[in-house]
Amino acid sequence: MKDYLLFVDTETSGIPRDWNKPYAARGNWPHIAQLAWVVYTRAGEEVKAENHYIQPNDYDLDPASGSVHGLTLEFLRTHGESRHAVMQALHRDLLHYQPQVVAHFMQLDYHMVGVGFHRAGLTNPMLGLPTFCTMRATGPLLRHSSQGFLRLGELHQRLFKEDQPREHDALADAYAAARCFFEMQRQGIVTDEIMRQQGPPVGLQQPMPASQRLRIGVAPWLLVATVLLVLLAFLLIG
Repeated sequence: MKDYLLFVDTETSGIPRDWNKPYAARGNWPHIAQLAWVVYTRAGEEVKAENHYIQPNDYDLDPASGSVHGLTLEFLRTHGESRHAVMQALHRDLLHYQPQVVAHFMQLDYHMVGVGFHRAGLTNPMLGLPTFCTMRATGPLLRHSSQGFLRLGELHQRLFKEDQPREHDALADAYAAARCFFEMQRQGIVTDEIMRQQGPPVGLQQPMPASQRLRIGVAPWLLVATVLLVLLAFLLIG
C-alpha cells in the first residue's frame, strides 16, 4: 500500500456527454472550474492542502452546474489561475508523493483531472497510481438495496450525524471525503483488502501499453503468414 493518500475533488463547468470519448473530443468534456486536493499519511495526519480556481478563458459555465456549486464567471475571472499552473501543481504532488488517489465519485474526478492534464499539455501521473472511490464503498451503509450509492453529504450525515459543511466546494468536499474515509476505516467498512479489490473508474479506457499493442498487432500477421505457408506447401507437394 502507498504511504500517502491524496483526496481530490473538482467542481466543473458541466457534465460529460459521453464517458467513453477521448479527452480531445470537441465539446464532450466539461472544464474544471475549481480543483482541490489534500494529502494525508496512512495514519491520517494531514500533510498539505491545495485549493485553486481556473480562469474561464476558454469555457463557460452550464447554468445547472453553476446552481450547484455557486461559482460564477466573474468570481473565476477574479480569483482564477491559469490551467497550466494549477495542473502543474497537482502534477508535482502526484509525482512527489506517489499516493493512492481517493475521491467520492472517483469516475468524475479521475476523468476531469485527466482532461485537465490533457488540456494543459502535461502527462497524467494518475495513470500509474492506485485509486479508490469512497462512494462505491458505501454499500454496507445503505438502508435499502435499491437506494444506490450514498452522496458525500449523505455519507457524512450517516457517519457523523451532522451535515457536511460547505457542500460542493472542492476543498470542503476533499476534506469531507477524507474524514469519511478514515471513519469508514475505523469502523471496518473500508479495509486494505476492499481497497485492493475495487476496480478502476469506469469510462474512457486508458491507452494500451505499446508492448501489448505490438503483440495484438503482430498476432494476426503471424496467423496469415502461417496459412500462406501451409497453402504454399500443399501447392509444392501437389
